[in-house]
Amino acid sequence: MISPNMPSRYPLKAFFAIIFLLLTGHDACADDGYRLWLRYERISDPKMREAYSKSFTFIATTGSSDILHNAAKELQNGIAAMTGTQVPIVNTPAKNARGIMLTVSPALNAVSRTTDGYSIGLESGNVTIKASQEAGILYGSFALLRHLQQHLPLEKAVGESSPKIQLRMLNHWDNPEGTIERGYAGSSLWKWYDLPETLDPRYEDYARANASVGINGTVVNNVNASARFLTIEYLPKVAALAGVFRKYGIKTYLSIHFAAPKTLGGLKTSDPLDPEVRQWWADKVKEIYQIIPDFGGFLVKANSEGEPGPQDYGRTHADGANMLAEALAPFNGVVIWRAFVYKADPTADRFKAAHEEFVPLDGKFAKNVIVQVKNGPIDFQPREPFSPLFGNMPRTPLGMEFQLTQEYLGFATHWVYEAPLFKECLDSDTYVNGKGSTVARVIDGSLHGYPLTCIAGVANTGSDRNWTGHPMAQANWYAFGRLAWDHTLTAEAIAHEWAQLSLTTEPKAVATISDIMLRSRAIYVDYNTPLGLSRPWTGSHYAPEPWQNRSSRPDWTAIYYHRADTVGLGFDRTANGSNALQQYRPEVSRLWANPETCPLSYLLWFHHIPWSQKLSSGRSLWDELCHKLYSGADSVVWMQQQWKLVQTSVDPVIHADVNGRLTKQFGEALWWRDAWVLYLQTFSQKPIPDSYPKPGKTLEEIKRSVNSYLIR
Repeated sequence: MISPNMPSRYPLKAFFAIIFLLLTGHDACADDGYRLWLRYERISDPKMREAYSKSFTFIATTGSSDILHNAAKELQNGIAAMTGTQVPIVNTPAKNARGIMLTVSPALNAVSRTTDGYSIGLESGNVTIKASQEAGILYGSFALLRHLQQHLPLEKAVGESSPKIQLRMLNHWDNPEGTIERGYAGSSLWKWYDLPETLDPRYEDYARANASVGINGTVVNNVNASARFLTIEYLPKVAALAGVFRKYGIKTYLSIHFAAPKTLGGLKTSDPLDPEVRQWWADKVKEIYQIIPDFGGFLVKANSEGEPGPQDYGRTHADGANMLAEALAPFNGVVIWRAFVYKADPTADRFKAAHEEFVPLDGKFAKNVIVQVKNGPIDFQPREPFSPLFGNMPRTPLGMEFQLTQEYLGFATHWVYEAPLFKECLDSDTYVNGKGSTVARVIDGSLHGYPLTCIAGVANTGSDRNWTGHPMAQANWYAFGRLAWDHTLTAEAIAHEWAQLSLTTEPKAVATISDIMLRSRAIYVDYNTPLGLSRPWTGSHYAPEPWQNRSSRPDWTAIYYHRADTVGLGFDRTANGSNALQQYRPEVSRLWANPETCPLSYLLWFHHIPWSQKLSSGRSLWDELCHKLYSGADSVVWMQQQWKLVQTSVDPVIHADVNGRLTKQFGEALWWRDAWVLYLQTFSQKPIPDSYPKPGKTLEEIKRSVNSYLIR
């Protein structure tokens, strides 16, 4: 079961909730969120509990591998916790007994080309979990437990399932000193100074959680990589983590510093076409595989935001990726090369950068290279159109990069369920091969026949006791894993499922929580970046600062993106502007190029709209902005009210924690609302509609509050 680590910090309200429990005689073993969606709570219905108990009198497995052992142990522990019945693990079950049969047979060939598929059946009174690979047995076991946790009839568990994408990964942006870039849940999970000698039990719990949703790869360090991870000091530490992860079917990957041949090897260059450099990487890769035999490969951020890369030597991204691919190929390793690249060109449109850099290289990458593309063309904004790279590189496997950590979504203060964001991108139609050519079909390989497929989520985990800082942010980790396995699942189904597994099985409470989750992202966008505004400027990525206009490069300012002036607001990306829309297929660009047909959610991404122009909502741009900003902030009050309705159905510690965060979220939503309204009003010169209360502070007072926040 989950190991009892001490918390690194509790929110104040959660602390007082624990004190309340102790003083009033309530159960002191409150749910602090550590168990995630693997709580395995005792089933309250005695009839269902008895029915499950009678169906599971043994768990039979003929194998003895670590993965099979962990599958059987997970079933044993989960069933015991839910039913109160201890189920033995056996090699040969007693005659006429009813139980669970775990069967690995290569002849089954699983259910898909990914080999991770499984089937659950009912045969001769037994529940069978079959797969062609051991990992499939593990995934099938977790699927069965997920089914039982929702108190569903056993016969409804019958069926087959297989992942649509081969590599389903978390990318950790963790640094060797224990910090996390864009981490909002404490410090790194990896205790580098204790490794490799000491293995924190939390590593196994992390692996269990990932395996339970089908995640099979982990990049343990930051894409802004330290070359230190490639040294003999750190490789044994990474190997120790890999030793834990492989028992749950998870491969370990490293982000690399492209200039390592110079910084570590003492070479005069890191030119990817230099024979000595190529040999250095070949030797380094061989060394890694001697220490970590099942090493997955490299993730690379190169020639982006100051990171070194092949362009430093007049070479292309393909040259750099192929050099690494050549070194990894003998070991079946892969190179995942990030497409987050943009130059400091004051006349360019950053929106277009990745397409301009990578489309000319289509078909020039080695067969074990995946180009990893962020879901949108800028930088993990609260709402972005899909990246125009998707559909435009048919001869190069493109992987998806989503961000689970809430860099632009309120850190660990704001409740934002990200599955609607993921689905919005995955379900977008590129029209590259006609209608139905969705982004999901690009990344799962079905559209272009990619031999390798990949989806990655930038992790939101940290050392906080509840893993993700905000308890509700656990749902984003969970949703990513479920969609990585099957992108046809709906955000609604996943929300309902997660709430049942993580918080409560009371139907009315589950419906209420799911409703909050499904509306939370749209609410955040309304008070933060409505109508297609974006804000990836420097600073904290958190405080409202639409006036920010000083930086070493224009695309690191706020004004570069919103283009507010006395005429109107928005970035013109039509043929009259940067013409970024030309990078999409005609069916897409025609829709978005016309402000009359462009969805309001994308309007200011593509158009500079006059303040008085009437929109499809019937309001002028100025009035619509005010409507969105005010209604978004007011909707946080609705979230608070709805959350109070489930107080008796949710653990008091978690309820108090979320309640406190919602209080803070409302205050910060007002902060964002007032900053945008008062700043944009200096250009529009229009009054705030009488139906809305006037901000309680002046623009200068808000600017001072932002400066105070940034200084601390």
